[in-house]
Amino acid sequence: MIYTAEINGIGVEAYYSEESIQDIFIPLLERLSNMYEKKGKRIIVMLAAPPGAGKSTLAHFLGYLSDITEGVRPILPIGMDGFHHYQDYLDSHNMMRGGQTHLMKEFKGAPETFDLPKLMEKIKQISEGEDCGWPEYYRIAHNPIEDAIRIQGDIILIEGNYLLLDLEGWKELREYADYTIRITADEALLKNRLVDRKAMSGISREEAEAFVEKSDLYNVRTCLKYTMDDTDLTLQLMEDDSLRMAEDK
Repeated sequence: MIYTAEINGIGVEAYYSEESIQDIFIPLLERLSNMYEKKGKRIIVMLAAPPGAGKSTLAHFLGYLSDITEGVRPILPIGMDGFHHYQDYLDSHNMMRGGQTHLMKEFKGAPETFDLPKLMEKIKQISEGEDCGWPEYYRIAHNPIEDAIRIQGDIILIEGNYLLLDLEGWKELREYADYTIRITADEALLKNRLVDRKAMSGISREEAEAFVEKSDLYNVRTCLKYTMDDTDLTLQLMEDDSLRMAEDK
């Protein structure tokens, strides 16, 4: 199935095989629906993956698939990118990298450039069943849009690079998750995908490679090294861009 959508103001397209849909995704939707029935109130699913692994597209596809599949409850996909600090904050605040001080804007997308306390508080709200607003990151404007999404429904799927990091501050997020998913991949594969994506913005491939080396690869390595490996479901991104179930508990 070819899936197209607009995510954070950018059009995306992905292909998911019928095998993956029938063997991985629909059983996942059925499991989550059953979990909700047993709990009797809203459940939160966290999907974490390195940059370039296709997590945002997968989250939205699962939301779409839940709407067209009989016998499962609808899923609302939302992302943590709306918790980026605003651009003016990044332009005026520093962070450490390699023993040196840099403006945060140089490494936008790194864990330090997110408003973690704000994210924690909002996840706590939705875990308590509140219907509330959720910010969405708009890539064209390079800033979040507050309350762009209304949180309603029984199954909320939150996706983001750092949701399941085993690092101080971040690891506390997991206590709000009823089910956890991670996508893993070879670093070289992710690098190629990130360079391809950056080059599509109109810069040369050499410029794209330099950008990825400076910023994105650090974030990739952070995710690959520190994302918790005891998730309920682990998916492996393959060279042909397909997803394979590596582990299911």
